[in-house]
Amino acid sequence: MWVRSTMAYRASFAMTTFGNFAATFLDFVAIMLMFSRVDALGGYPLPEVAFLYGLSATSFGLADLLIGSMERLGRRVRDGTLDTLLVRPAPVLAQLAADRFALRRLGRVTQGALVLGWSLTRVDIDWTADRLLLMPLMVAGGCGIFCAVFVAGAAFQFLAQDASEVQNAFTYGGTTLLQYPPTVFAKELVRGVTFVLPLAFVNWLPATYVLGQPYPLDLPRWTAFASPLVAVACCALAGLAWRAGLRSYRSTGS
Repeated sequence: MWVRSTMAYRASFAMTTFGNFAATFLDFVAIMLMFSRVDALGGYPLPEVAFLYGLSATSFGLADLLIGSMERLGRRVRDGTLDTLLVRPAPVLAQLAADRFALRRLGRVTQGALVLGWSLTRVDIDWTADRLLLMPLMVAGGCGIFCAVFVAGAAFQFLAQDASEVQNAFTYGGTTLLQYPPTVFAKELVRGVTFVLPLAFVNWLPATYVLGQPYPLDLPRWTAFASPLVAVACCALAGLAWRAGLRSYRSTGS
């Protein structure tokens, strides 16, 4: 329904999609301006940073397109409109994901994919079979991890009710963090996004393997291929949190 309503005004759709593309592209413009003053950032030249940026932006863009509407859950809990979803014969999670489905978010996905494609023409990579295999695994695994973060953040809103910005700190903030090399951050932060909230599996760990760059933590080489498994584990935990949050919902009481 939301896609049909969006496409009813195609000029508006084109303009909002381009606006989404342009707004996110400004993030990469900031990186390019930074490299007008330096040759490398944490040992990574511009094409390799663009590689990290493209992977992070594409994975997050896909997750945001599919399930980004989850951030509105807190508002529905506060005003009681979540009740209307509970009485419909469809999963509440699916209904929330489809609520106000914003096709304009394709602009973010397109922008990330273009930067990724540009970086692949500039980086010096020895394309072996395992590195080729990692490319789709990174994007799919990264999308799954970000989807899990969206769902877990939504589950937290059952308790906090007004915590969309807390959720955004881990979703939008997480993708911004991953756009830069892990070598520029303190090891404590790198450990946190590797072992606690495993955002490093979106691009840092597999990308350092593809690029032949060292990872700040001494981890086995097979962890570069673990993104899909980490995504499945994160989605399972997020699903448990979602079910617990939904069971705790008691409406507004009015």
